[in-house]
Amino acid sequence: MQLNFKKDVLPHLVGIAIFYAIVVVYFAPVVFQDQVIMQGDILKWEGSATEALNYREATGKEALWTNSVFGGMPAYFVSLEFAGDITTPLLSIITLGLPHPVNSLFLGMVAMYVLMLTFGVRPAFAIIASVAFSMSSYNLLSLAAGHNAKIWAVNLIPVILLGIHLAFKKKRLLGAGILALGLLLQLKFNHVQITYYSLIISVIYVAVRIVFDWKKEPVVQLGKTIAFLLLGAVLAVGGNIGRIATAMEYAPYSTRGNTTLESASAGLDKDYAFSWSNGKLETFTFLIPNFYGGGSSTPLGKNTASEKALRSNGLDPAQINGFLQGAPTYWGDQPFTGGPIYGGVILVFLAFIGIWAAPKESLYTFGAIILLSLMLSWGKNLSWFNYLLFDILPGYNKFRAVSMALGMTLFAIPALAAISLERLYQSKDFKPLYIAGVAMGGLLFLFAIGAGIFRFEGAADAGLPDWLVNAIRQDRKSMLSASAWRSLALVGASFALVYFALKGKISDLILGLGLFALVTIDLWAVNKHYLNDDSFQGNPTGSYFSETPADVEIAKDKDYFRVLDLTESLTATGKSPYRFHSLGGYHGAKMRRYQDLLDNRLSFELNDFVKKAQEGEFDFGGIQTINMMNTKYLIAGTAANAVFENPEANGPAWVPSQVVSVQTNQEEMDELGRINTKTQATVNTSEFGQVNAGSGQITHTYYAPNELKYTAEMSKEGLAVFSEIYYPVGWTATLDGKETEIIRTDYLLRGLIVPAGTHEIVFKFEPKSYTATKTPMIIFQYLIVLSLIAGVFFTIKERNGRG
Repeated sequence: MQLNFKKDVLPHLVGIAIFYAIVVVYFAPVVFQDQVIMQGDILKWEGSATEALNYREATGKEALWTNSVFGGMPAYFVSLEFAGDITTPLLSIITLGLPHPVNSLFLGMVAMYVLMLTFGVRPAFAIIASVAFSMSSYNLLSLAAGHNAKIWAVNLIPVILLGIHLAFKKKRLLGAGILALGLLLQLKFNHVQITYYSLIISVIYVAVRIVFDWKKEPVVQLGKTIAFLLLGAVLAVGGNIGRIATAMEYAPYSTRGNTTLESASAGLDKDYAFSWSNGKLETFTFLIPNFYGGGSSTPLGKNTASEKALRSNGLDPAQINGFLQGAPTYWGDQPFTGGPIYGGVILVFLAFIGIWAAPKESLYTFGAIILLSLMLSWGKNLSWFNYLLFDILPGYNKFRAVSMALGMTLFAIPALAAISLERLYQSKDFKPLYIAGVAMGGLLFLFAIGAGIFRFEGAADAGLPDWLVNAIRQDRKSMLSASAWRSLALVGASFALVYFALKGKISDLILGLGLFALVTIDLWAVNKHYLNDDSFQGNPTGSYFSETPADVEIAKDKDYFRVLDLTESLTATGKSPYRFHSLGGYHGAKMRRYQDLLDNRLSFELNDFVKKAQEGEFDFGGIQTINMMNTKYLIAGTAANAVFENPEANGPAWVPSQVVSVQTNQEEMDELGRINTKTQATVNTSEFGQVNAGSGQITHTYYAPNELKYTAEMSKEGLAVFSEIYYPVGWTATLDGKETEIIRTDYLLRGLIVPAGTHEIVFKFEPKSYTATKTPMIIFQYLIVLSLIAGVFFTIKERNGRG
């Protein structure tokens, strides 16, 4: 079959060029000036991952464990690479060399474009859906925050559905290969929550297809299609078996896994899991970006009610400007937000047309995804539904920030919009256009003129004077009204374009170009409020982690120890882990036992210590659990004299003179609040049996992330305690070359029974979840590539045969 270049090739080249140009222009500082997006979460991650990154660079090996965060945790959940992994070069090739992470948006646009083509949407309309999908504020806000893995996972959703859709269109091998590729890449980024949502999308699509196809297609053929898809999924899992195995190994011991304290519950607490629940009315930000006041910190201009109120109350210009640069305009249900979730009112309008214009199969598929994802995003605001799912849906209680479900919504809306526009244009039926235009136009008009029906009360109002609160609420009202008028104008313009196209006054190309221009300008303008030129920096790492006099002072000590930075949150810091082994860090899935210690002991000790220190008393003896973590230095600022050496730190290892026997985890936690951790240690005898105290001295002699060495000189056999986090899988201990059991002591530390005499002790971390999966993983990746090549070959052969 001979290709017509102008018809079969050129439109797609134009589409890809448009996608590439959008990314290049919007992110020009990243592409051309070697700058990066200032991403707070990525900087914190970088600090937490530095030890692993440096070890990889220095040795060419993986630091499978790191002591830089939270006293120690598996590094394979912080930063992990596999020799021979082809996914990174593969991504570079298919994204045409665009830099990470903005290349994810380009891939998302291309994937959505191809998906829409397979649904019968013409290129001009498919381009609109693609731009709206990838350039939604959801993606741009996530990029600004540093949620790169999430953005990659979301932008791979259309690749996954493309594979499934092609398989149901009788291109089974090609579909299975594309599904395998999409899922392979999505699993690479290890954002399990988005993969979970991708599974929901896939199940909805397959269920609708089965309902529509089972009468007109033999069950055997449907079974064959599903078998091919399952094979593709198996290949994708195999191509990530190392990542999956390490994640599954760690999950039971993380905050997402099993409970340890008898009074606690497994998984995440409901209040924590549903803290970022989207308000039901907040859904209107899909139509009106400033419906809820934009972001938690939004710039306000001059002559706003807030500016006038500040000026009339005598504040100086610097104070006024400071407030206006980050005014608390958001008044929604979430604790805070970087900005509204907005996918473009035009796409919502076109998707709404689909209720009457779209093919039933597409309407039910994407409509169900939209409805379910919105219900999931409402979280505690639809508690009867979401709490039930939290309790009964497998794995669902491992996730937090349920508003993340809106990633599904912002995939389904542009997909349904493009399909609806295509069908409407083909049918030339004005009725769906009129109904949707009147309904949506009327709604936007009511919001524009009736914004005053809301009270505009926000949590940020607490503590502000009444005169300023009243002014802020007036600004929130003005923002909603102006945003509603703006959306109404966009819907009116798009309505006119579609109307004249149905009348035959303009071509489908002009319609597509017009809508593309409106959508691009709309999203571009909204996104620039939250990710703009000020978001880019040349070297944020250098400035964020610049060495302080305090760092220099601590670095003089070459011993093995940990630090505690009192100037930062223990759970949201990357600075201290960047240079030192730290009690703090940044990670979404800390070890469960460390979180327990933080919640039940560390926080209280730390608060008491700081309170006393402010009064001039440094009670190092009162921070017993901090001492047992070998916390030699406490940092209270950046100056050299802001570093305080802890004389009571227990050191890397010690031999307690008394062993306190406990029977439960809760009892052990309680005992930690009573004992002197240098002279006493707890052991859960129900797990490890009776353990005796000994006497002697342990000296630390060697450190690497995966290996620690000590010399023991024991005058009496007994328990030795090491200031290392106990992790029951992967770690082995040898005593003079002979393996010995590692005992958990003091709730989360390692202990060994050491005989009398002089001995060498070696701890090594060699988890089979990593070592045994490296080679099979690479083999599966190449099988995926081969399946794709075979799928393309047979598809072309079949097409040529028909031609």
